[in-house]
Amino acid sequence: MSLTEQILAKTPGNPLEGLRRVDALWKALREGAIAVPNVVQTSADGYSPTERTLEIEYDVLIAGGTLGILLGAALVLKGWRVALIERGILKGREQEWNISRKELAAFLELGLLSETEIETAIATQFNPVRVSFAEGSNIFVQDVLNIGVDPVYLLETLKQVFLRHGGTLLENTPFESVEICANGVCVNRSLNARLMLDAMGHFSPIVQQARQGQKPDGVCLVVGTCAKGFEQNESGDLIASFTPIQKQCQYFWEAFPARDGRTTYLFTYLDANRDRFSLEDLFEDYLNLLPDYQNIQLEQLEFVRALFGFFPCYQNSPLHLKWDRILPVGDSSGSQSPLSFGGFGAMVRHLVRLTNGIDEALRYEMLNHSALSLLQPYQPNLSVTWLFQRSMSVGVNQNIDPDQINQLLNTVFGEMQRSGELVLKPFLQDVVQFVPLSQTLLKTGILHPGLVLKIIPHVGIFALLDWMLHYFNLATYTVLYSISQSFHPWIAKLPPAQHYTWHRRVEAWQFGSGKDYVTD
Repeated sequence: MSLTEQILAKTPGNPLEGLRRVDALWKALREGAIAVPNVVQTSADGYSPTERTLEIEYDVLIAGGTLGILLGAALVLKGWRVALIERGILKGREQEWNISRKELAAFLELGLLSETEIETAIATQFNPVRVSFAEGSNIFVQDVLNIGVDPVYLLETLKQVFLRHGGTLLENTPFESVEICANGVCVNRSLNARLMLDAMGHFSPIVQQARQGQKPDGVCLVVGTCAKGFEQNESGDLIASFTPIQKQCQYFWEAFPARDGRTTYLFTYLDANRDRFSLEDLFEDYLNLLPDYQNIQLEQLEFVRALFGFFPCYQNSPLHLKWDRILPVGDSSGSQSPLSFGGFGAMVRHLVRLTNGIDEALRYEMLNHSALSLLQPYQPNLSVTWLFQRSMSVGVNQNIDPDQINQLLNTVFGEMQRSGELVLKPFLQDVVQFVPLSQTLLKTGILHPGLVLKIIPHVGIFALLDWMLHYFNLATYTVLYSISQSFHPWIAKLPPAQHYTWHRRVEAWQFGSGKDYVTD
């Protein structure tokens, strides 16, 4: 019996069965064996609405309740008729969601939570978080992902807001199909709405149909546990590594204090090559390496939960559907960085923008696919991170120095630290800005030219050329957003359609340049 089988057999909730179920999906993805569903029904050309006219019951129907409730509650407060369908019971998991405190201001801004409710939702707080790579110095940062939010309390509170203001919640109602009609969408052959929001995540059947079996360009594999028994549990690790490249990938670690103990993750970036290892293999390595990482023996730990999953990323993101009246949000949209896990933090970052944008789309009847695509715009500050993802991953047949990735990250993060928190902290929160990025790259190139020359053959010339395009666009978006601050009086006077379009353009420049980031 493997170490994974021994540990998970004693962990509550039968996680071994769940791990193997997710592993089967990971194997199917690697082998290109995931069936493409046909859940979006249109006219014969595959894109045009059917001629059927619906009796509209709702303004918005949201599929996927765990994170869809965030938008659902915000939209009912705007006065819209919203229905939300969830395949099970809408409730949060026990494991906290980590986020930075200032990002929680979105709930206050939208009137979803009071300050007292936000404080109640915070299950854990800690400082500092560490960034550390093998044989390098430790970097400590304050107030980055140092808040653990209780999903059970948060979702229950938002559910009550949603219901109290007229929202319709349909639990135990899995999504089956959507027909795009002349004046709305018909979901599951019975629920009629003007607009559908797809919040079903990475493996949404709508997204799978839209991507037509395309393999992801990158994948982040994650395994971990929450356990009791750690002596040191007052600080966290944002990203740490203490081993060289092995099994053609670099292992990274993350650790956070939790209400039930300490959560530790092992994650790695790779491609979806069919020869990649399984999640169960990664879990075995996690358990073998955990004692060295946390300086503790497994026998001293009481495992409370097991955590595992994989997060596919596509360079063709955010996803722009060719169908009218359907908008993917959250992980369904692919609007997160290829370096992040997406989920709660990525949704909260865009919550105000999406709420206000959807509100305008409904008011101005901007519900065709081209208008809705403006709500999930190209963001060069996320696209430039693909080069970082490439530099932190290794191809199945690549041969590079086992210490190269750790050396690169030691160097880059060291230069960021020397440049100050205004450079380091946004990047650690998945926000890339032109000036800090340029400053870091310039210093790295001048002071460490040999290391830079090693990276070029590692990532490949085509990836580098693609990155240069996004880097140029990042500079352009930064300038355009700066100029656009004088546009607001003019935009306010435009007709509805142009008003909506220009609002979305300014938001695209803002978020695409990282100017949505608010300094402490």
